[in-house]
Amino acid sequence: MRSRAPAHLAALFLSTVLASALLAVGGGAAHARTPSPPPSPSPPSSVDGGAWSSGHLQGTAVDRRRGHMYFSFTDLLVKTDLSGRPIGSVTGFTGHLGDLDFNTADGRVYGSLEYKAAEAFYVAIFDGARITRMNMDARTTDVVSTVHLREVVRDYTADMNGDGVFDGNTGDTPDHRYGCSGIDGIAFGPDLNRRGGGRVTVAYGVYSNTARTDNDHQVLLQYDVRDWRRYERPLVEGAHHTSGPASPDGKFFAYTGNTTYGVQNLEYDRHSGNWLMAVYKGRKTAFPTYSLYVVDGSEPARRGEVKGQPRPESGRILSLLPRGLHHEPSGVYGYESGGQYGLVSLDDGRYYVAEAGTVDSGGTTLQTGRAVLHRWTGAVPNPFTVLGRP
Repeated sequence: MRSRAPAHLAALFLSTVLASALLAVGGGAAHARTPSPPPSPSPPSSVDGGAWSSGHLQGTAVDRRRGHMYFSFTDLLVKTDLSGRPIGSVTGFTGHLGDLDFNTADGRVYGSLEYKAAEAFYVAIFDGARITRMNMDARTTDVVSTVHLREVVRDYTADMNGDGVFDGNTGDTPDHRYGCSGIDGIAFGPDLNRRGGGRVTVAYGVYSNTARTDNDHQVLLQYDVRDWRRYERPLVEGAHHTSGPASPDGKFFAYTGNTTYGVQNLEYDRHSGNWLMAVYKGRKTAFPTYSLYVVDGSEPARRGEVKGQPRPESGRILSLLPRGLHHEPSGVYGYESGGQYGLVSLDDGRYYVAEAGTVDSGGTTLQTGRAVLHRWTGAVPNPFTVLGRP
């Protein structure tokens, strides 16, 4: 059995957060970019997500007020307390459940959910308060709803070579606009167009394909979710709905070079105002193939060229933070670090960086996940340092 952080640390962490929140009722300091949650000086050094017969760990999210952590294991959502004790789980997904983030505005967990064969892509929204026991079925309980993303479908199914045939779920094709393989990374943060208000940001998965030039950007879609309840529908496997916004509120491009399945984990850090994109490395020799890219939140998106497209195209271009490792031929900056299996900012310079693994249980391979506390140092090549383990 994997070791767990002491329960008293979790209790201290939760009580500190609640006390800070009460002190802030009368008014508190706001970050220069966006308001931050109350500081929490003593979070557990790690939170164990358990071992499960499932897919590998995809993402994590923290409800700091209630002291809960959520782990996505591809076809399974697990809810624990901050000592790693399982509280509940949601099963029944035949699609791919990816990255997660917690929305402090409505107290729910949002995750990317894709069904490539059905050409259906959703944001799955979990009501964590209703996840109270293990093995709750996503299809027959009222713990999850979904919102359809039409823009992703349009890019995923694009017949780029004009032969009248969509080639399906394969990277070895000119189809899929921008190399779109679906969605994975998801995070809440400010409007990248700087028109005010928060947004949920969804990042494309991008096929690894070294033979094309139009797949060298990370693609981010932003949506204002305040009116999304009118779109939300239950998850019905095999009868996929199309209830969702007609288009995103913003579409953005970050030039990093092609990566393998795009942004695995996306996270906004209120402390720095930057966006972190953890990826599986790409294979193009013309690029540095880093594993972490940082979007500079101090630089507004600018209108510019979306490089490498079959026809000239302009879009809203994001700037990479000019820190860390630098590949001069491509101009790309980045780092070498973890975060592909889960990345959560505590908005004070600390992060939970997830680790994925496997254990053998009587001849059955189980997937494991653990969120480990780190501090951002900005050092190269790895900008994170571990703060401690139990």
